Amino acid sequence: MRLVPDPNPPRLRVLWVSLGAIAVALLIAGAVFAAYGLSPLEAYRTMLQGTLTDWKGLSEVLRRTIPLLLVGAGLTLAFRAQFFNIGAEGQLLMGAIAGGGVALFLPLPPLLSLPAMFLAGLMLGGAWALLAAWLRSRLGVNEILSTLMLNYVAQYVLIYLINGPWKGQNVRGFLYSDEFAPYEQLPTLPGTLVHWPTLLLGVVLALALQVLLTRTTLGYELRVVGENPGAARYAGISVPRVVLVMALITGGLAGLAGVGEVAGIHHRLLEPAQISLGYGFTAVIVAWLARGNPALVLVTAPLMGIILAGGDLLKISLNMPFRVIDVFSGVMLLCLIASEIFVRNRVRWGRG
Repeated sequence: MRLVPDPNPPRLRVLWVSLGAIAVALLIAGAVFAAYGLSPLEAYRTMLQGTLTDWKGLSEVLRRTIPLLLVGAGLTLAFRAQFFNIGAEGQLLMGAIAGGGVALFLPLPPLLSLPAMFLAGLMLGGAWALLAAWLRSRLGVNEILSTLMLNYVAQYVLIYLINGPWKGQNVRGFLYSDEFAPYEQLPTLPGTLVHWPTLLLGVVLALALQVLLTRTTLGYELRVVGENPGAARYAGISVPRVVLVMALITGGLAGLAGVGEVAGIHHRLLEPAQISLGYGFTAVIVAWLARGNPALVLVTAPLMGIILAGGDLLKISLNMPFRVIDVFSGVMLLCLIASEIFVRNRVRWGRG
């Protein structure tokens, strides 16, 4: 077997390789379930039936889809521009901090409060990613390391605030802020935690980013930078400028997701693990499955939402370990990354 480089893989090959990677991940995860004495078919049946056959399960899928949709759509552009942003978790938390700060301390008319919260989350989340992009452009710092480390900085900034100056006045023994005013809380679908304005915003932004990528000058520059930075420089495209813009967009969308979580579900600032259930890291899989197309996140985000919601069912219904779904997600990401060799190369059989 020989691998022949193919810089422009056909879409059909990308589709089949991605589906093959998912199938391998399901087999490996099934082996993990079997090691715990659980039938893989029973586990997958429980996940699908519990999430897709009744409104309660489906609402949990939608609840998890919302942040994955926003964060994943931004990451597709970042990865397309070869800016490997692994810090969406921290950018989401910084967006939550910004939105919470506006809700708690900025007196605004009720009609302006929620827009101001989202605007603040967009700006601070984008600035948090922009810091890593600036370090890469100016000092040559690898963005994988800087964005990853900034996740922990964001976590401890939030912990400091809710344990210190922003701690609720009547809170005893817990770490969270005062509750937001009713007009600073997003409406939800009846009987669920699905804050539909953020869901609608995510759908619109994913489609808008697809238009930006395929129909605008910035999108063209982004594609050229991602495919061949040397050719981009030769054509007069500023690679640092494109990277900075992409960092601002991807961090901003993660910040919007953070505002949605605190304004739509919790109605206050809490500890990092309660605001984000690892959405920033799971969205990497969402973006990788979308293969650089923001519109495809409308499919891949619900897929990962099913896996996350189904993981909770495995813990409750089948008494599986709490972290088994993290193993599932990690295996899927590894399989997707490993499958890239078959996307970027054609397989040829015979003598070289």
